[in-house]
Amino acid sequence: MRIFSTLILGILLIMTSIAHADDPLIFVSAFAAGEKGAIHAFHFDTKTGVLKPQQTTTDVQHPFFMVISPDGRFLYSIDTEKFGGSEDEFVAAYAIKDRSGKLERLNQQSAKGSASCYLDIDSTGKTVVLANYSSGSVAALPVRADGSLGAATAFVQHEGSSVDPKRQKAPYAHSIVISPDNRLALAADLGIDKVLVYRLDAANSKLTANEAQSSVSVEPGSGPRHLTFHPNGKSVYLINELKNTVTFFGYEPDSGKLTTQQTISTLPADFDGVTHTADVKITPDGKFLYGTNRGHDSIAFYRIGNDGRLTLIKIEPSLGKGPQNLLITPDGQWLICANMPGNNVVVFKINSDTGELTATGEPVSMPMPSCIRWLK
Repeated sequence: MRIFSTLILGILLIMTSIAHADDPLIFVSAFAAGEKGAIHAFHFDTKTGVLKPQQTTTDVQHPFFMVISPDGRFLYSIDTEKFGGSEDEFVAAYAIKDRSGKLERLNQQSAKGSASCYLDIDSTGKTVVLANYSSGSVAALPVRADGSLGAATAFVQHEGSSVDPKRQKAPYAHSIVISPDNRLALAADLGIDKVLVYRLDAANSKLTANEAQSSVSVEPGSGPRHLTFHPNGKSVYLINELKNTVTFFGYEPDSGKLTTQQTISTLPADFDGVTHTADVKITPDGKFLYGTNRGHDSIAFYRIGNDGRLTLIKIEPSLGKGPQNLLITPDGQWLICANMPGNNVVVFKINSDTGELTATGEPVSMPMPSCIRWLK
């Protein structure tokens, strides 16, 4: 009887494993040193919103940000022993070995700067671009045929400052995002209150200033942080860390020109505490935008009008301290929030008609979650 029971249990475990083999993978980085610094892989149940732990990769430190190749075969992560130190940091390349999220390290290359805080990859999978916060620069790394990284082939040092003497005494590049048509890369620089526009030569991993418009300024003291393109490719939305606002730009894909249309707060009118925004994401249908407030510890969400303008719907608690990064699933049904100093990850169900968020299950505990990535 015991042998029979063991056999049945084994069969059930195999069947369960097979049943979940097609579940999407969610990778979450833990922004810490030593063994706490890791990349955690989860299976995500798209019916229930449950995250199921699978693998933990620990040969990486302070993996603040990650990106996955378009073909889903490779993952690239920031890797540094001392984040924001005097030495250049690194970008590590990994092969994604199986559906459990097991990672095999391929190599690493210098990020050509410090406090490396953002990665993106072009749609052909040939170029990884990155932003260095402390040193105020952006760079491009070529991707080799085996998924490993080559040394930087483009590097641009930003210059300037702005009005905040504590946070804007120098350039602080905070993100760089490739356009939907793969022709441009937009870099938000917190220190100089600008979005810089670069032409991207993905085949040769080159960045050059956009001739039609090389940059656009925002209100002094705003502190641009992250940006995202609307699915229609005609609008760009920028979240500003210092003034806690979102700026909507009209966008001309051919020329790369940005035209400021609206700036709207992410906070309640009566809030007077210390808080700073972090991330901004849009649902795949283009109807709703979400932005995080660290300090107020909330997610502000808006309806996007046909003209691209934002109307605030609600500001909801993030259910953890310091909401750092968001992921919206490709079907638009789920939003996942990484509360970095709160040491948890929270899954919310999105109401497709109203944009309302409903938390699902208990928050998943992990140290310092900083970046979330999806792999179907």
